[in-house]
Parts: sequence; C-alpha cells; structure tokens
Amino acid sequence: MHPLPGTQLLVIAGGTVAASEKTEEAVKEYQNEEYSLGGSHVMVCNINKEMLKVEKLKALAQGYRAGLTWVLGDAEELPFDDDKFDIYTIAFGIRNVTHIDQAFQEAHRVLKPGGWFLCLEFSQVNNPLISRLYDLYSFQVITVLGEVIAGDWKFYQYLVERRVQGDDRRCRLSQGHL
Repeated sequence: MHPLPGTQLLVIAGGTVAASEKTEEAVKEYQNEEYSLGGSHVMVCNINKEMLKVEKLKALAQGYRAGLTWVLGDAEELPFDDDKFDIYTIAFGIRNVTHIDQAFQEAHRVLKPGGWFLCLEFSQVNNPLISRLYDLYSFQVITVLGEVIAGDWKFYQYLVERRVQGDDRRCRLSQGHL
C-alpha cells in the first residue's frame, strides 16, 4: 500500500493480525520529513474494547504515536461520517461479523467515491481434490510464511484452523459487492 498525502485509512478489526501493524509501520515510515504524507491518518477500529486497549499499548510501546487513532466500533454500525476514508481494510475480521451484508453497506457508506475496499480472508473450497491441496498449502505453507514474515507461527496456525472449522456462509465474500 502506498498512501498519498492526506490518505485517510480505516482498519477494521485492527489489532487482531500483523496486517494492521504493517499498515501502522507504513504510516510511521511516511511520517518522517523525507517521506511526509501530510495529513494522512490511520483509524484503527475494533469492537472489542480490551483488544483495542492491548493493541494501542503495544503500538505505543513500539513507537507508533502520530497519525494513529484507536476507536471502539462495530463494523455493522461504524461511528464515522459518510465518505470519510480513502481506504478501508479488514483482515481476518469478516469471519467475526454477524451481518456481513450490513458491514459491506457500512464500508461503502464510509468510503469516499473511488475509495479502496481491501479484505483479506480465507475461503472454503468445494472441490475435494483442490480442498486437500488447499489444506496442505494452508497448514504447511501459510503457517511457515507466518513464522518467517511475521514471526508468529501460532497465530497463522490459529487462522488456518478457524478457516477449516469456520461457517462456510462467512467465507463467501464474493456476494458482497460494493
């Protein structure tokens, strides 16, 4: 992601994965004078107050200060004005949303015209052969990459296990057109 000066970024279910940390790192990098993104801001939103608190303290301890705000909020009823954000991200959080269609409507409402909706999530595979290959890839490759890239094998193992145990209805994201 290469934000431009003034980019307004919303991270939903922030703090639950390394993805929001990478987003925060990008903002931190661009906050120095050489790469200034004047007016850019990251809004990290999570429905879980304790998770938000822990992640905020962790981010502050790692030096993330300017350009970040943490907000308690529900993806189905976002506490933001219409047309506010240039980018909306949700990584491995849609699986926890009760009414996915409502969350998509809210994403559309808070995104500026031409804004970007970025969703990272696993899905179910219906073909038995491809499903076995996908499971092999998930458990043998994704978890290793999670360790190598993010230093967190256990978390990526958890994500893969949640995909396998998950409700298939939550994984059919193609139905949510913005």
